[in-house]
Amino acid sequence: MTAFPAIRSAASSAFTAFKITFVILMSAQVSLVLAAPAAPAAPAAPAAPVASAAAPRLLQVGKARTLRTIAEAARVARDGDTVEIDAGDYVGDVAVWTQDHLTIRTLGGRAHLIANGAAAEGKAIWVVRGGVIAVENIDFDGARVADQNGAGIRFEGGHLTVRNCRFAGNENGILTGNSSGTLEVADSEFRNNGTVSGQGHSIYVGQITQLRISGTYIHQAVGGHLLKTRAAENHILANRLTDEAGGKASYELEFPNGGVNYVIGNIIEQSSETENSTIVSMGGEGYHWPRNELYLVNNTIADDRPQGGVFVAVRPGAQALQATNNLLVGLGKTDTGGAGNLLGDAGVRLDLASMKTSARALAKQIVGGTAQPAPPPALAGSMRNNHQADWDQVMRAARYDYRLKPGSALIGKAEASGSANGVDLRQRLQFTEPHGTAPLNAGALSVGAVQGAPK
Repeated sequence: MTAFPAIRSAASSAFTAFKITFVILMSAQVSLVLAAPAAPAAPAAPAAPVASAAAPRLLQVGKARTLRTIAEAARVARDGDTVEIDAGDYVGDVAVWTQDHLTIRTLGGRAHLIANGAAAEGKAIWVVRGGVIAVENIDFDGARVADQNGAGIRFEGGHLTVRNCRFAGNENGILTGNSSGTLEVADSEFRNNGTVSGQGHSIYVGQITQLRISGTYIHQAVGGHLLKTRAAENHILANRLTDEAGGKASYELEFPNGGVNYVIGNIIEQSSETENSTIVSMGGEGYHWPRNELYLVNNTIADDRPQGGVFVAVRPGAQALQATNNLLVGLGKTDTGGAGNLLGDAGVRLDLASMKTSARALAKQIVGGTAQPAPPPALAGSMRNNHQADWDQVMRAARYDYRLKPGSALIGKAEASGSANGVDLRQRLQFTEPHGTAPLNAGALSVGAVQGAPK
């Protein structure tokens, strides 16, 4: 486990309803001036209109502009401004942003920010700790610092939206601290991020209020996880988290401290060279939040380890777990810590609230006495219509094309997924290449994340 950040087949052509892999591991001034009255003054002429100091401005940055560096723009920008950066390379041009209602973007191309050994405050290419800030169409490349927590963006507070950006070769693509902030990432790409030691991750989110990520392609990590988030609430919608050939990611998706997590319509793949057998994990470092729930709906989860791995691991302590319409590709196995057989006739049907404490937990005694440790809270579980398939039952698994083959019995056979906490759990978006989403109509859905042709 990694520390907190520093602020830090010959198979049949027909599908067989099979078992979903779940691991349940037991552990958890005002100045007042008095003066004599003055004689009335003659009426003054009307003053000329004066522009408000707070009026929003457009600041343009580029080699042929008055503002030649991004760092200078960050120093002079005010709340409400828009900063437009000319396309091109910006080497060692690092910055700290503290404004509110600020938009930073590139038009007519992409601004390519290359760290080249520089880091704002010794942390990142950009440090962001303002109010509402949006970042669009910008590339962040090569952030490295002495403590191996260098980031393309270090987010320390506020509400940050990152849209259509690329992060490559950073120790962390995006790294957040612990705050009341919210982070949204949309239609972006993260490639070759992380550290060999596993300390850095493609995206590492601390204990913030909410993370929302959609239409984003995270792949081929150097090390660490593709997405690790400690946020209280996470919406992981229609992304492609595929480590792919040469990738060295540990977990593809981890919620180490639990929280309320909506994982809907994602393509998630573990490479054959992974250093961790588990693909999706929750509660591995103990539950931090009052509510800990996982809703796993219409995802395609592929395990490319030749010996098979673990598709989903959830530690005891969560209050709710729902898995519906997921397609599991590969050789993953079932391990419930001795809780029993999870197989059902139609996908996997499981009432975890009725599960008994595992034999391992029962074997533990409180030191000096004979009483048993208190069991974890009851877990309300619903597992329906999840299916496991071999690689030859999708179009071209070797090329990460997980469309169902024509004639598949799972086409159009997704079941209603309902809602939770007022959140619609139906898959409404589909990931599109190279990054982005397309809306899905109200027709019948298939099992898995890929509805028809995704490209």
